[in-house]
Amino acid sequence: MKGGICVNPADAYSLCCKYHGKRVRISDSSGKVHVGEITRVDRRQVWILPDRRYSGYGLGFWGFGGYGGEGFGYGIALGTILGIALAPIIFF
Repeated sequence: MKGGICVNPADAYSLCCKYHGKRVRISDSSGKVHVGEITRVDRRQVWILPDRRYSGYGLGFWGFGGYGGEGFGYGIALGTILGIALAPIIFF
């Protein structure tokens, strides 16, 4: 797994900024795994646009499929992120 384990929000923020615009895999403190492209990062949360082929998670959240394009996706609080890594690109 490329990337690393984030032990605090500052580390999570730094990695999310580094991976902005890239496809990532994020594990959170509730055990959920989020896969998609980072579209926005601020000091409190990261916004991830889920892959279309893995649709279902994130649908209906504000910003997903918004006006004029795809939107930001959905937000994940930086304090809940346990790990972030670049996700492999898989072609079907």
